[in-house]
Amino acid sequence: MALDRQGVDDIVSSAASLRRFLHGLPGVDQVGAQERAARLATRSIKKSAKAEAIDLAISMVDLTTLEGADTPGKVRAMCAKAAHPDPSDPSVPRVAVVCVYSDLVAEAVRALRGTGVGVASVATAFPAGRAPLDAKLADTRRAVEDGATEIDMVIDRGAFLAGDHRKVFDEIVATKQACGDAHLKVILETGELVTYDNVRRASWLAMLAGADFIKTSTGKVAPAATLPVTLVMLEAVRDFRAQTGRQVGVKPAGGIRTTKDAIKYLVLVNETAGPDWLTPEWFRLGASSVLNDLLMQRRKLTTGVYGGPDYQTLD
Repeated sequence: MALDRQGVDDIVSSAASLRRFLHGLPGVDQVGAQERAARLATRSIKKSAKAEAIDLAISMVDLTTLEGADTPGKVRAMCAKAAHPDPSDPSVPRVAVVCVYSDLVAEAVRALRGTGVGVASVATAFPAGRAPLDAKLADTRRAVEDGATEIDMVIDRGAFLAGDHRKVFDEIVATKQACGDAHLKVILETGELVTYDNVRRASWLAMLAGADFIKTSTGKVAPAATLPVTLVMLEAVRDFRAQTGRQVGVKPAGGIRTTKDAIKYLVLVNETAGPDWLTPEWFRLGASSVLNDLLMQRRKLTTGVYGGPDYQTLD
């Protein structure tokens, strides 16, 4: 059933109606989701298609550093790699964005000026999300003022698991307003949501609240991104567009380490949501460690020589 603006407004008009809608969503067939994801992961692709897939995956990477020991110098080095992943080969595409803590956004913006690479910031008390709303919004506004083009916020999983969907909804709405023109990526932290049904509900909750992207994980909690969880989220964005006409992106993050892993996700996107999502505008890989392997596999395909990890920068 199609949902127009009035239909969405009716759903979110009260805590009771929002809860009723979310718990009225069809349940996820756990075995079915796992089997379908496993089956799609066995798909093989030809050499020419693999070359295209590698370049596409590189262009979808959110190159990230989120450590307490991050320094301006580390961020500048990462930005140089984001803009020119392989300095010896200018045909390698740039990555989508660089993602840093909010206090390093200005440094990243300066380093990336004129490159076409965006800057994302994990505002809103990343990774736990346990902070007063006014502190989360202040962090978001600062990052946007410093030039962030995307904000990755974390939901309050405690509130969600306690059934306080309205609190989570209101925080997403407020953060979206604080973003201004910047895109909002909402991190569900699926490893703490326990069930696929909760992943589906959290996906719809985030989209109803205005998320531009839904993201699996912070990368700080295990398990992080998995193919079955991403399948459930891709089904959610597909169904959401079919019912509302609005397209929302998906970003699996954490645990994606090899070219083979990245290609499995691209196959999953194509077969679940469809080719409309196979662009950096609508699908991202939150996996900095995968970039080096993508570059090594790309060089092997183009030159026949496998350079090995010693020929790549450390992230």
